[in-house]
Parts: sequence; structure tokens; C-alpha cells
Amino acid sequence: MMQAHPPASFSPASSEGSDHAIVMKAVWKVFGAREREAIAAIRSEGLDKQQVAERFGCVVGVAGIDISVARGEIFCVMGLSGSGKSTLIRHINRLLEPSAGEIFIDGEDILAKTPAELRALRSRKIGMVFQSFGLLPHRTVRDNVALPLEIQGATKQRRFDVAEAALAKVNLAGWGDRYCQELSGGMQQRVGLARALAADPAILLMDEPFSALDPLIRRQLQDEFVALSKSMGKTVIFITHDLDEAIRIGDRIAIMKDGVIIQTDTPEEMVTAPKHDYVARFIADIPRLNVITARRVMRPVAEAGPQERKLRRVAEQDLLSTLVDIAAASPEPLAVEDAKGSIVGIVDRQSILNGLRKGDKA
Repeated sequence: MMQAHPPASFSPASSEGSDHAIVMKAVWKVFGAREREAIAAIRSEGLDKQQVAERFGCVVGVAGIDISVARGEIFCVMGLSGSGKSTLIRHINRLLEPSAGEIFIDGEDILAKTPAELRALRSRKIGMVFQSFGLLPHRTVRDNVALPLEIQGATKQRRFDVAEAALAKVNLAGWGDRYCQELSGGMQQRVGLARALAADPAILLMDEPFSALDPLIRRQLQDEFVALSKSMGKTVIFITHDLDEAIRIGDRIAIMKDGVIIQTDTPEEMVTAPKHDYVARFIADIPRLNVITARRVMRPVAEAGPQERKLRRVAEQDLLSTLVDIAAASPEPLAVEDAKGSIVGIVDRQSILNGLRKGDKA
């Protein structure tokens, strides 16, 4: 049975006057001439995708999507092929029109925008990077990067300067005069990212940008991308079919199935507290060392005494991998401190072991 709405524990923020860059409310996309009938039947009868296809000749893309993405957040949408994740991301810049629902960018209703306003939104506020590089072979690397500014009518000198700066940000300084066919796959994806950054958009939409790359190149680009997006304060929607990748780069993750978001959580919550059997199967083999933090496994203390104040300190967000290395060198417990430097918990070897046990609540 198709679930038309996400779990009750997830409630998106209000669209207007909030700190959220992106808000989607009850967004549906059903492909087919009888989309409204299909949506009504899903809501009233709980039809699944197969039943909708047989009865109405329609394909369900996304069903009742509610998400809110904070400014500066990397929000990963993860799912298998056909789950609806790429359909979802194409609604944010209205490459697809929803069958129903509301979409807000910085509090503005994008469904109310005129074609001219929508073009301005896409060219100035939202950048998009696809799995296929989409580079123009007859243009140099620099001219590919400068394309968004050319569309905006920027001067040649400004296009040159901005393109060079964008290439430097993705570690391609000095490659501007080359042609794209001279570059490796990883370098071409950097060019695609530089092109998205050239217009300095507040929002980046990334649709499986690294999935076609070799594992080592992919991991390197993941690290560089996270550092770059954080340093520039970009809001990112990142689509992937790889849960390892989602956990590695996402501040939060939404897992999709059959057009529905099954669970939205931080990577740590997703791994330690799956709310659905489908999610539990996904996270079963995820290593906990680089996901679970000291805050999750610590024994809380109401007020640190002299003994705790003498212990070696670790941060709340330090990962189990860090705690294991420290605990291996000394049997002494560790004092966990918050962002203000106050001791809020104690971690010992037993609590670290408990955190590593799969199936147990950390």
C-alpha cells in the first residue's frame, strides 16, 4: 500500500518567514492524463504504484512529499532506481510541474512565478549538476564554465574573471584553455561543478554527480565538495542511490521508495534508529565507526566533579573511530564536552563497545 505522507515525526517548517531555503508541501507528481483521479484514489484507497498503472494508466513519480531544507544544509535524497528521487529534485527548479502541492524557495512560491521570473530564478539562485557532465565539446573549459554568465549578459572580462575563480575553487586553475575531451572524467565533473558555481547560486541541485566515477576519484570529490559547499554556505540537495555516499556527505538523509519518503533523519539517527524495515535493511551493513558520535554513546553527567575535570576531553561530535584510537592507548574514561567547553558526559571502553554493537540501541 502506498503511503501518501511521511511519518508523523517529520513535520516541515512553515514556508514563509522561516530559516529554510527550500520547502515542499504535499507535492505530488503523477504522469498521465488521469493524474487527478489517480491521486484521489491513492489518498482514499491506498493504491500502490502497480494498481495506479493498471487502473488509470498513470505512473506515480512522487507522492505527498513534505521536506524542508535549512540554509547551508546538505540534504541527501537516497533511493534505488525508480524510487522518485530524480523526479523530486526536478520540481525544485520547476523542470517538472507538480500535479499538486506547494514549493517555496526562500519563502517565495515558485509555482506562482512567470516564465521570465522562473528563468531568472534558475540562472541566478539555483545551480544544477547532473550525472552526465553536459559539457559543450566545441568550447574551452573556461567558456563552458562561463556559460551561465554569458546567458545573463555579463561582459567578456567578467566572464573570464569569474570562470577563472570558479576553476580555482575546484582545483582546475590553469586548465581554462583546454577542451573538455582532454580532461579525465573526474576533471570534467569538476568543470560541471565550476559551471554551477559560476553564477554563485545560493542553492545547488546535485543529481548523482559522482556515480559514474571510479571509487577513488569519487571519494576525493565527495570530500572536496563537502568542504567547498560548507565554506561557501551553499544549500545542497544531493541525489544518490548509494547510502554510503549519503552518510558520508549529508547533514540529513531522506530515503525514498515508490515515490514516498520513508524516513528523514541525520546519518547517525538513520543508522542507530531506523523507523522502517526497508530502512533497516539498507543500513544493516553500514560501519558505525564513522557515523556514531560521542554524544550518542556517552553516560550523561549533571555536573562535572573534580575527577571528570581531570580526564582527557573529547568533543560531542567526535566519532567512534576517534574514541577507539584514544581508548586503545589508555584505559582511563574520557570526558565529553559540548561546544561551550562544559563536560556533559563520560565515555569509557564499555560504552564504545556498546556503540559498535549492531542491533543494540547506542
